[in-house]
Amino acid sequence: MIELDVPHRKLNVLVSDEELARRKAEWVAPPPRFSRGYGAMHQVHVLQADKGCDFDFLQRGGASAEAGEPEIH
Repeated sequence: MIELDVPHRKLNVLVSDEELARRKAEWVAPPPRFSRGYGAMHQVHVLQADKGCDFDFLQRGGASAEAGEPEIH
């Protein structure tokens, strides 16, 4: 169940802390869907929406800088 309180701008999942902990403990990450190509690049390098949905290696100080690769301009 989900509780939506529009006037107070709240969204709550009505699941106990114990149930959430149990689910987290049982969760197993699925295998990667792609092993190469654009799909694999997307899985590894595309940032989340709040960060602009851009490739991390196109950001200043992104993955390429950390990996010692040259900057991309």
